[in-house]
Amino acid sequence: MREFTITGAQVYLPDQIVESTVTVTDGVISDIGADVRGEEVEGTGRILAPAMIDVHGDAFERQLMPRPNVFFPMEAAILETDRQLAANGIATAYHALSISWEPGLRSMDRAREMIDALSRWENRLTVENRVQLRWETFCLEGIDLLKEALEGPLMPSLAFNDHTSMAMLHPDIIQQKRPFEHSSLFRIADTDTPEFHTKMAGRADRSGLSAEDYVDLIKDRWQMRPRVKEAIAEVGQLGREKNVPMLSHDDTQDETRDFYRRHGATISEFPMTVAVAAVAQERGDMVIFGAPNVVRGGSHLGESPNAADMVKAGLCDILASDYYYPAMLAAIARMDADNLADRLMLWKLVSTNPAKAMKLYDRGEIKVGKRADLVLVGWPQGHMPAIRHTWVAGRTAYCATPRG
Repeated sequence: MREFTITGAQVYLPDQIVESTVTVTDGVISDIGADVRGEEVEGTGRILAPAMIDVHGDAFERQLMPRPNVFFPMEAAILETDRQLAANGIATAYHALSISWEPGLRSMDRAREMIDALSRWENRLTVENRVQLRWETFCLEGIDLLKEALEGPLMPSLAFNDHTSMAMLHPDIIQQKRPFEHSSLFRIADTDTPEFHTKMAGRADRSGLSAEDYVDLIKDRWQMRPRVKEAIAEVGQLGREKNVPMLSHDDTQDETRDFYRRHGATISEFPMTVAVAAVAQERGDMVIFGAPNVVRGGSHLGESPNAADMVKAGLCDILASDYYYPAMLAAIARMDADNLADRLMLWKLVSTNPAKAMKLYDRGEIKVGKRADLVLVGWPQGHMPAIRHTWVAGRTAYCATPRG
């Protein structure tokens, strides 16, 4: 039996922040406020909070492909990603793993390789690495891979993405105001124009194709549109049978949110209008925004909602790292500096609430009986906080002692 007690820290309990002791026994929080048992871990002057849970992060792609079409070995990329997660206080991570019809970085082959690698090297990793099956709905051939992953050990979540329709959207329509993708009102671009080829250039780079070849590929894929709604229904049924958390990505209309909710996706990930976020919450859905949006003071997608405003309005339940792991802690710091809400409420955006959304009922709070996923945080007044210790099920995943 391994036992230790953290002393002297300001502890973020579910309903209050108080200086107390927290005792961990065999990876579980066994006591709060008791005398020291086992090894003593000094936490004076620091915060002890639940470790963070990242429900959507694709920064691992930068370890895998640090420059366009420059790939590093999967093992090296995963080990480095795991170290970054631990150092940023993230004890449970859902890697937003695209299962797409594109070749290259977001191909099915790359997704299968990563799923296999995470399972194979689980004992070498320091935090709990899971996957979000980020299924591109036009990737009909990916359904078999979804079935395999849902049967596998990584306990994934499942997200419905439709970047194909977004790519095909007529340029006169702002993407945040686009109709439901399967509506007759959805207007598409002229794929033969130079403007469309320019628009596809970034996707082409990621795929390792020329812009011309990518345009030919997406035009061919668009012919599958009549089959996509049936495929979504099939995948939704798979998710419900496995009782996995399901999300829809970049919702713009009530009709969009209602459509995916009917198929079991009760989480709205990065809704693109304030109205659809409000509708989602009214109907009992949880809403996710990106932490980088908070840190930067707005979305990189222009007219999308400001995540900090959504938190202030009570229209954001969860903050995800999105594309930058340090953003979760930095977002809390910025909102705290702006007096947007009290620290306990802000911390729940990255711990308690994501645990609830992902059905991880064993973690996300400092409470007797919960798994000891904890972080010790140094947060000097007026400065950025920094993670000093990360525990995952009571095991040290990261520890750093400053020179001073």
